[in-house]
This record gives sequence, C-alpha cells and structure tokens, in this order.
Amino acid sequence: MTTQQRTVDYLLEQGSGAGDLLIQPMFGEYGVYLDGKMIGSICDDQLYVKPTASGRLHAEPVSEAPPYPGAKPHLLIVADRWDDAEWLGKILRATAAKLPAPKPRKPKRST
Repeated sequence: MTTQQRTVDYLLEQGSGAGDLLIQPMFGEYGVYLDGKMIGSICDDQLYVKPTASGRLHAEPVSEAPPYPGAKPHLLIVADRWDDAEWLGKILRATAAKLPAPKPRKPKRST
C-alpha cells in the first residue's frame, strides 16, 4: 500500500505551525523535513518520526516500528494524534531540535 496524497496534504496542514515543513517524494513514499532537517517519513499512510529522547518523552505513550523493511525503528505516530495540530507541531519541533544540521552538499565537479 502506498501513501495517499490526502494523507500528505493533511500532515502538511496539521504540522504547518512547527516551522518550515516540507514533505518530499522519496523512494516511492515521502520524507518529512523541518527547517531543512529530515525528521521522519510517511510510509503506507503512517507517520514515522526519528527517535530522539525529547521526541519520545513528548510522544509517550508511543510505539516504535521501522518505516520500511531494513530501516531502523522510528516513533510511530498514530493517525488519531494527528488531529491535534499543536501537539504534532511540538513533537516535530522537539525532534528537529535534537537532530544534527544536514551536511553541506559537495559542489559538482565541472568537466
């Protein structure tokens, strides 16, 4: 099962108060970015957030599951909790705050 566009649109709307939220297609599903940091993914209509101590504390009770086969476990944010935009924004911000900034891209070599 793949993620439906309405799921992506809803999560964008609900998480918009967190900051610069971007959801990009990635390997047939979606990557979730906040202020330039990849903080999770949307796979099979489910939201997975990278595990951080502050994110886990804010999300309790929460279960962990890999977003796709072979992936490390992420916090699985159940759809019932998406309706609370303020809560969702807090967990997204808490997670982003604890993740490192993305590495700068190397310039392309000219030929």
